[in-house]
Amino acid sequence: MSRVETLTAEALGPDPLGAFSRWLSEATARSGMTFPNAACLSTLRDGSWPDGRIVLLKGVDSRGFVFFTNYRSAKGRSLIENPKAALTFYWDELGRQVRVRGHASEVDALESDAYFRTRPRGSQVGAWASRQSDVLAAREVLEERSREIDERYAGREVPRPPHWGGFVLRPEEIEFWQGRDDRLHDRILYRRTDSAGGGTGAAVWTTERLSP
Repeated sequence: MSRVETLTAEALGPDPLGAFSRWLSEATARSGMTFPNAACLSTLRDGSWPDGRIVLLKGVDSRGFVFFTNYRSAKGRSLIENPKAALTFYWDELGRQVRVRGHASEVDALESDAYFRTRPRGSQVGAWASRQSDVLAAREVLEERSREIDERYAGREVPRPPHWGGFVLRPEEIEFWQGRDDRLHDRILYRRTDSAGGGTGAAVWTTERLSP
C-alpha cells in the first residue's frame, strides 16, 4: 500500500454520499468481487444482542442507502423496533472500508413495487414462500410452499408481498477508511449537523480526521 495517496476530506469532496458512489463504482470496476455492493447490516433490538448480516445495497441517493428485505424477518423487525442501524462496506483488494451509521425507515410502496418487478421470478416466489427467520421444520416444507406459490401465480405476474419491501438508511455519520502501510491508515469521518435523525433539506456535514 506504499503508493496509496493520502486520503483527505478535500479529495473526497463535501458530499459523502457522492464520494461513496465513486468508491462503489471503483470497487465494481476494480475489486474483482462478485458483490461489491455487499455490506454488513448491524441492528440492535431492545433487550437483545447486537445482530449483523450481509445485505445487498440496491441504491444510494440523497436520502441515503437503500436495501430490500422481508419486514417480518429478524432484521426487518429490528429496524422497525429500533431504527438506529449501521452498514459496513469492505473492499479488500482496494484496501478500503466505509462505515455508515444512521436511522432506517421504510421506502414507499411504489418504490418497493418497482424494485420487486425487476427480481427474477424465482426470487419473487421465494419472497412469498419464505417466512424469513422463523423456525422451519424441514427443507421440504419450504419447497412445497414455493411450488404452491408458483402454481398460484402460473401464467401471471407475481405481486409483491405486503410484508416485503425496502428500507433507506439515512446517514448521520459516514467514515471513509483507506488502508496504509504500518497501520497508519487514513480515516475521514463525516458527521451530519443538520437536524440529526430527521429533516428533508440538503445535508450539512462536518469532517474530522481520526487516528487509525
